[in-house]
Amino acid sequence: MSPLLANARADFAAKALRAVADPARAEAMAAYLKTDMACYGVAKPDRVPVRKAMLERYPVSSRAEYVDGIRALWERPHREEKYLAIGLARAYPEYITLSSVPLYRRLVVQGGWWDLVDDVAIRLVGRVLLQQRDRMTPRMVTWIEAPDLWLRRTSIISQIGHKGATDEELLFGACLARMGETEFFIRKAIGWALREYAKTNPVAVRSFVLANREGMSGLSFREATKHLEV
Repeated sequence: MSPLLANARADFAAKALRAVADPARAEAMAAYLKTDMACYGVAKPDRVPVRKAMLERYPVSSRAEYVDGIRALWERPHREEKYLAIGLARAYPEYITLSSVPLYRRLVVQGGWWDLVDDVAIRLVGRVLLQQRDRMTPRMVTWIEAPDLWLRRTSIISQIGHKGATDEELLFGACLARMGETEFFIRKAIGWALREYAKTNPVAVRSFVLANREGMSGLSFREATKHLEV
């Protein structure tokens, strides 16, 4: 029954999104995101009630339903349906575990852009890392060397929000491993991750940044030190 329920949920979501679609906004959204993926033109505030109604009408009661529900929404052609897939994934913390990481990896690789990847990286992959650090850390070490740009970015930003529970060795190691990259989204990720951790441990971040200033891009340095005296 799970695939049937998943498709019914996805059909419900698509119908609700079409009801509030805005073609003019869709064009602007696609241009902003630099994508040729179809968009309904539904802004985040208008997606919230759609997600709420979808979850209320079609709740998830098992891991199989969780996985099938995410996949069914993700495989739909519109970007907002993929946002709802991520929203469904985030709505059930009991299933945000190591067992779900292969699915999250797929979302990262197939998402292939910041608006889809970052939510998965921080709120799904990052949550698993925080809760199952011993088993998840080796994967992040592997992802930082992955050929896929978005897996590398995920490894760097996955600890955003971990605050005092941040694994400094993992964070600084990821930044060092990719510090020589010229890719904008990697340089930005390094600066972002360091800037966020600086809110918790400014001394450690300042020391790291100054020690590695020569090898760090200007973008990463500016982002990392935005609120630091250096």
